[in-house]
Amino acid sequence: MNVPNPCNVLMLYPLFTAESFWSFGESCKLMGVRRPAAPLGLITVAAMLPKDWTVRLIDCNTAPFGDEDLAWADVVFTGGMLSQQVDTLRLIELCRAAGKPVVVGGPDPTSSPHIYERADFQVLGEAEGVIEEFIAAWDSGARSGVFTAPKFQADVTKTPVPRFDLLKFEDYLYLGVQYSRGCPFTCEFCDIIELYGRVPRTKTTEQMFVELETLYQMGYRGHLDFVDDNFIGNKKSLRQFLPKLAEWQRAHGYPFELSTEASVNLADDPELLELMGAANFFGIFVGIESPDPATLVAMRKKQNTRRNIAESIHKIYAAGMLVTAGFIVGFDSEKVAMADAMVDFIEEAAIPVCMVGLLYALPNTQLTRRLAREGRLHPGHDLTPKVGADQCMGGINFDPVRPLRDILRDYKTVLERVYSPAAYASRIDRLMTLLDRSKQRDQLAEGDIRARIGAMETVHRVVTAIPEARGPLWQTFMNCAKRDTSSARIAVQMIAAYAHLGPFSRKVIDAIDARLAALDDETVTPPVTIDATAARHLA
Repeated sequence: MNVPNPCNVLMLYPLFTAESFWSFGESCKLMGVRRPAAPLGLITVAAMLPKDWTVRLIDCNTAPFGDEDLAWADVVFTGGMLSQQVDTLRLIELCRAAGKPVVVGGPDPTSSPHIYERADFQVLGEAEGVIEEFIAAWDSGARSGVFTAPKFQADVTKTPVPRFDLLKFEDYLYLGVQYSRGCPFTCEFCDIIELYGRVPRTKTTEQMFVELETLYQMGYRGHLDFVDDNFIGNKKSLRQFLPKLAEWQRAHGYPFELSTEASVNLADDPELLELMGAANFFGIFVGIESPDPATLVAMRKKQNTRRNIAESIHKIYAAGMLVTAGFIVGFDSEKVAMADAMVDFIEEAAIPVCMVGLLYALPNTQLTRRLAREGRLHPGHDLTPKVGADQCMGGINFDPVRPLRDILRDYKTVLERVYSPAAYASRIDRLMTLLDRSKQRDQLAEGDIRARIGAMETVHRVVTAIPEARGPLWQTFMNCAKRDTSSARIAVQMIAAYAHLGPFSRKVIDAIDARLAALDDETVTPPVTIDATAARHLA
């Protein structure tokens, strides 16, 4: 019988590549924090380790680590997403040089384990389904191995409370919790269903309240994000949870202002909208991708075709929740010059914060497999883009149907128009006329990090850094302030986001210009050849 031995575990959360839509670097500086979100995955794994193991966490995005940290450790845990791939590989080599066994896991190693072969251990898939196997192997003396969890079988009702005590709350704009995993839809480009399946699994209500109570007792107040793949994926469970969540919030004085990610069919369910409003949700991320029904059908996102999407977004606004949204340029079925339609939709829907990116074939998706069959997938497609940090600058890692020049020009046009100061400010203004905050908490909880600086100071700092935005943003702020204080507070959050989005969009445009210039010397594949290849998919 193997007797467990105490172990010193150093968890290193890798750097995100700097130039990313989601980094919000300038906005974080504005609010006096280092990163938008805390590393929920690693602190959840930390809670699964034996109680006599000592765990230290260093988020490389917020703090340095040195030789003394490595010297202390018996083993190092690291890993993460595609946008952390470069630094994860760097950390693996540092550990090897120091003679420290390194364990790698997370979404990107699970999707592309061959990239991480230099790690001593690979723990692939959902940790709940495999971590005990790793622990047993470590205690028996193994110092290398691959441990793969059965797909979609992890029992999240047994997932322990994350080790929130390992975090420095003051480093982050918001913290995260997870209620469910998985999504019922089949979007071709998405890797969620490959990683977590199509049957959403939910934690129990009691479980969630233990997590919320833990954060509350630790003194955390403010923005809390439910990091679910699709918060409304299991509506039956959610209808039981939300009324109790609203009751918990009321009983505790509304310590948390909540956000999450959901499919746009949320707008079809007035009861869920009301329940979420009562629980103090203020923001929803929605994957819209394209306003073109034919493109939505081709990407297998048919749930977005059964509605007027702009009207659906407005229904969510009427329930008191703002919408941020994802859009993608580069699908096979796109029409010539699709930029106007996308910009017109974004304006009609009045969505200030739009993640507009180029289509990127993620590892291990339906899209990637199809492109591979058609001979269109680029070599090294699962390596972090060499140009830029994410799909904004490095997307289209395959041979597209439309000429790449046309795709890049359309993409550039969308960014130029959507993120001009006047257009961005105008969308905030119109959003605030549609957003009914009467059912949500007006004031931030005492201790909320977002209350560090006042509204006027926030706007002043943004327009000082971006002088060309001074007139539009000040006018929008004044318009919102005249309506009501809640409207002004949300508007200020959108203005603070522009501290990142304005300069970042300009950097992306410059990168696209560079890609366009580079295309001038390349041979263009005859359109008829590409069209014939894609026709099999579009038929």
